[in-house]
Amino acid sequence: MSRISTLAVALTSAVALVSGGAVTASAAPAKAVGETIPQTAPATAAEQVDPVVWTPCNPDPSKPDPKIYDCAVYPVPLDYANPSGEKIGIAMLRRRAGDPAKRIGSLFLNPGGPGGSGYLWATTTRFEPKVLERFDLIGFDPRGVARSNPLRCFGTKEEADAVFGRMTGVPVTPTEVDDTLAATKDYTDACARNAGPLIRHMSTINVVRDLDRMRQAVGDAQLTFAGFSYGTLIGSTYANMYPDKVRAVIIDGNVDPQLRLHNGLEYDRQRAAGGFELALDEFLKRCTAAGAPRCAFAEGDTRARFDAIRDHLRTSPVTLPSGETVTLSSFTSQVANALYAQSRLAPLARSLQALDQVINPRPGFGVTVAQGVSSDEADRLAKVAPAALREAPADSPYTADDSYFGVNCQDKPYPTNPKAFANLARAWELDAPTFGRYQAYDSPACATWPSPARASERYTGPWNKRTANPVMVIGNTFDPATQYRFAQKMQRELGNSVLVTVDMIEHCAVGRSKALNALVTSYLVDQTAPKPGQVLTPDLDPFPVPTA
Repeated sequence: MSRISTLAVALTSAVALVSGGAVTASAAPAKAVGETIPQTAPATAAEQVDPVVWTPCNPDPSKPDPKIYDCAVYPVPLDYANPSGEKIGIAMLRRRAGDPAKRIGSLFLNPGGPGGSGYLWATTTRFEPKVLERFDLIGFDPRGVARSNPLRCFGTKEEADAVFGRMTGVPVTPTEVDDTLAATKDYTDACARNAGPLIRHMSTINVVRDLDRMRQAVGDAQLTFAGFSYGTLIGSTYANMYPDKVRAVIIDGNVDPQLRLHNGLEYDRQRAAGGFELALDEFLKRCTAAGAPRCAFAEGDTRARFDAIRDHLRTSPVTLPSGETVTLSSFTSQVANALYAQSRLAPLARSLQALDQVINPRPGFGVTVAQGVSSDEADRLAKVAPAALREAPADSPYTADDSYFGVNCQDKPYPTNPKAFANLARAWELDAPTFGRYQAYDSPACATWPSPARASERYTGPWNKRTANPVMVIGNTFDPATQYRFAQKMQRELGNSVLVTVDMIEHCAVGRSKALNALVTSYLVDQTAPKPGQVLTPDLDPFPVPTA
């Protein structure tokens, strides 16, 4: 059941709080506008949001304490219809501004997912030094994620494995389809039994309410925010619920909020055909253009060779010389995973070349291309890519969390018949032969989710509120997970925004282009919106010339 998250931080460390003085701040609450379901009455002037109480900490206890970080767990209402009722804790990590005398405020960060842990994003190096000097960077795990009251459908890993082990990521045969759908129903039944009341309050509208409370609690009059992938839905929802509270909002790797909140199936179909499939096709074209040895898979018709590998795996898994087995599910998930980052494209080409050599051992073929490519390089295609590289507290028997579906199934409306997904898989494959079936089986859980979108409080628009300051929208031309058209639609749907384009195969762009980062710094620090229509290039060549 593995699905790939976006822009998750590949750091794993437990939270370590150390003694020290507390730092506090406070501000008055704000009122949201434009909610499709009436919000709780706004706070009165006399009511105050409690300040964050920070405690100095070291985010990575395996290394010396840099003494620039603070931790906190901030309480927010479980149910905003009952704000004085039960509370849940939002785990926050702050990297203090490098130049306190010139500090502007806080920059909140969200890496996406949904379900991606943002806590350690306070340690990110994606931004220029000037941003780190002028802002506190604040990473946080949204409600139900990792350290923030993780939404969990199982009590033990063994219980989870007994269900997930019966699922096939890309089911093809009738048995695989039936087993996957049956196990998915068992999964949602477990969620209904074990997840508790939080499962009814996971939609993005609640994440945004939490974010606004945190903004107030750190003392910022307006929000400065950078959201990636699903984080763009958080940013765009905030911009329309609290338009007068927008100081600077960057959304990178954009969803189409209107489509996502109104038609989950069509949104997913467009992700497959216009996102992953388009990015794959561009990868193969650029591989051919780069040629060998820069791209190890460049010999011959790369499209035909790739399709032949995929079609072979539909009926016949491949056992590698190492003993590892490549299946259609592992192959598809790893190809998708590689398309998320330019740095993974050359290794993907080497893996494809190695796998092709195992399937089609032709003496003398590809000698130049395959030079230095061993069969072992196909091994990475034998492993199913993880659902997310999110950090969970180490003391939990079931260390994953189920926030991905907790959010998606409350935000995105889906049919209630799980068999609809099997029927759609066959149709989607016509336009997206590699990723159509893969994407169709992303969300059958939402058909039987205990608290689905049709029964949940959601923000579904309008999306065109005019914000106090422009929103900066960033889109990559060949973003696999959030296609470029979504960025264009986001820019058109928002009431006050500008789009910056980066020409590359990658999911999200900040930190991948010096030209882009200069615009980001100017926007965040000086509030200078970029000029519209700019198309930038990345710093990295995905197929560099080999060094001697």
